[in-house]
Amino acid sequence: MSNLNDKLPDILNEAVLKESVPIPDDFVEVHGIDYSKPEATDMRATDLIDSMKKMGFQASSLGQACDIIDNMRSWRGKHISEVEDHKKKGSFDDEGYQKTTIFMGYTSNLISSGLRETLRFLVQHKMVDALVATAGGIEEDIIKCLAPTYLGEFSLQGSSLREQGLNRIGNLLVPNDNYCKFEEWIVPIFDKMLEEQDAYVSKHGIDCLEANPDVDSPIWTPSKLIDRLGKEINDESSVIYWAHKNKIPIFCPAITDGSIGDMLFFHTFKASPKQLRLDIVADIRKVNSMSMDAYRAGMIILGGGLIKHHIANACLMRNGADYAVYINTGQEFDGSDAGARPDEAVSWGKIKAEAKSVKVYADVTVVFPLIVAATFASGKKLIKKSD
Repeated sequence: MSNLNDKLPDILNEAVLKESVPIPDDFVEVHGIDYSKPEATDMRATDLIDSMKKMGFQASSLGQACDIIDNMRSWRGKHISEVEDHKKKGSFDDEGYQKTTIFMGYTSNLISSGLRETLRFLVQHKMVDALVATAGGIEEDIIKCLAPTYLGEFSLQGSSLREQGLNRIGNLLVPNDNYCKFEEWIVPIFDKMLEEQDAYVSKHGIDCLEANPDVDSPIWTPSKLIDRLGKEINDESSVIYWAHKNKIPIFCPAITDGSIGDMLFFHTFKASPKQLRLDIVADIRKVNSMSMDAYRAGMIILGGGLIKHHIANACLMRNGADYAVYINTGQEFDGSDAGARPDEAVSWGKIKAEAKSVKVYADVTVVFPLIVAATFASGKKLIKKSD
C-alpha cells in the first residue's frame, strides 16, 4: 500500500486512503452464521439469537433485547422476611425474593394476529405482572373465542370487502358476523354488571361512586371490567381468561375506543335511564401505584401509541424503569411518542439513565416469537442475580 501511496496525488491519499486509527481491543468483530457447520443445522432459538448478536443492524438489537429481558427476569432482591410492608410493596417470586415487576403493553393488531398465542403463554405462566392493551386487544381476544379470524391479502379491495361483510386488518379478515356474536355475548354481561352496580349503590349510597373504597365492589373500572370478561369467557385460549385466573391486571385507558365502546354506547339506550359507569381514575392510581411499589421495573412494549406511553408514564412515578425493550416500526423524525427511542424517555424520567434499554425496529410478529423462544420459553435455568 505504501508504494501505491507514493504514486498517487496527495489529495487521493487524504480523501480515499486515509489511515485508520488503531482499533480498540474491546471492539466486536462483525460475524454471521456459518451454515456449513454442523452446529448451525436446526438451531435452537437461543443459539440462533446468540449467533445473530454480532451480525449488526436489527439482528444485534434483537440479541440485545433478549439479554435485557433475561436480566429483568433474573434480578432478585431481598427475601420477604427481610422486607417491611411486604404486603403492600413490589413483586416476589415463588421462593419469596423480590423480583422485577414486568409491565407488558401490546396493540390490538397483535391479538388479531397469531401472536395472541405467544402473549397468552406469558400470561398463563405468570411471566409478566401487568398488561396494558388497547380496546381492540381486549375485544379481539374475546371474539377469537367465539369465531375465527382468517388470513387474507394486504391488496384486497376495501369496497369489495365491505360488500361481502368482511373487515380487513392488514392481511387478516374478520367477518362482520364475529362482531354480532360478540354483541350477543357481551350485552347480557353488561346487564348483570349494571344490576350489581345498582344494588351496591342502593346499599351503600351514591357516595360510594366517588369513594369506592372496596376493591372488590361492583363500582367498575376498566381493569375490573376486563377481569370480569376474562372470568365470563372461561376459555383457556384467551389472554384475558388467564389474566383473570392469575390475578394479573390488564389496564385499558381507552376501553371505549373499539367495539367494546360501541357496545357500551348501545347499552346506554337499552338500560336508560340507568347507566353502567367505569372509573378510570381508580385505574390510573392502580397502575401508577404498582410502578411506585416495584423494587425494579421492566417494560416490554410491543407496538406504540397509547400502550407505550401509559406504561412509560407509570414508570415516571418511580423515576424511571430499570429495563426497557421497545419493538415497533415507528420512526422518531415526526416527534411521535410511538417512534421515540428509549433515550427520549430518559429525558422525561420514564427510563433511568443507567437502565438497560433497546429499541428493535421490526414487525413484532416477526421478532417477538423468536425473543420468547430464546428467553421465557427457552427452558434454560435462569441464574438469579442481585445486581
